[in-house]
Amino acid sequence: MPSRLAWILPRESRPTLAAALAWAADAAERTGRVVDPTLLGERLAAEAGAADPASSGGAGEDLTARDRSWSLVRHPGAPGNARCSVVSRRPGLRLDLDGVGKGWIADRALDLLRRHPGAIVDADGDVAVRLAPGERIEVGIADPRSPEMSLAVLALEAPPTSQVTWGVATSGTSVHRWRTAGSDAHHLIDPRTGRPATTDVVQATVIAGTARSAEALAKTAVILGSFHALDALDSMGAAGAVLLLSDGRSLALPSTTRFLA
Repeated sequence: MPSRLAWILPRESRPTLAAALAWAADAAERTGRVVDPTLLGERLAAEAGAADPASSGGAGEDLTARDRSWSLVRHPGAPGNARCSVVSRRPGLRLDLDGVGKGWIADRALDLLRRHPGAIVDADGDVAVRLAPGERIEVGIADPRSPEMSLAVLALEAPPTSQVTWGVATSGTSVHRWRTAGSDAHHLIDPRTGRPATTDVVQATVIAGTARSAEALAKTAVILGSFHALDALDSMGAAGAVLLLSDGRSLALPSTTRFLA
């Protein structure tokens, strides 16, 4: 039985980190572990140009045999610490919030603006939107092949009698990209291989009820590739999605048409 480590958040800490970790676990479950917060070593290895995930910051264990399981347990009534949270994980297993953090932060910031009937938070491209009754905004999807152009423009609307909240997020392989040992690599790691995903989806933009959900689903679409992406997005509850493929084609969920300006 492998040994386990426990990390206890300090008493004086606010529960922000615990909440972010809880969302990371939820995102992994919702996406069938396509979005996996345990791949920090693999991402660092890819950035270093390592030939395999076990070197240059990797976990140092066989990828397929490694136990990536971890858990976050909250103990609101723990003696002397009403905000105690414990993370249990195998030694050497490191958690990476880079893949789920921006959307979560955007939603958190929007919630802090709850006294405003309408608000928009843009966390470096992951957008959380609350629209007052009857409001409408437009969100452009940038074309990575030409920064001055847009792939599409999304129109987000609220009905006349109620508020509505939306999240829009874009993920892709065109920004955080580099060349090592004669080949191209990017930051989106496929948990099935431990390497940058081999995919024909250059960019995915997803509309969902929250920015954090949209971010997780957009990353899922890129990692899975176009053959599986649209079915996966539909089954996971995406409200709409636009994908740019490496051959120049654009694909969209049928439900996206109601959002196109």
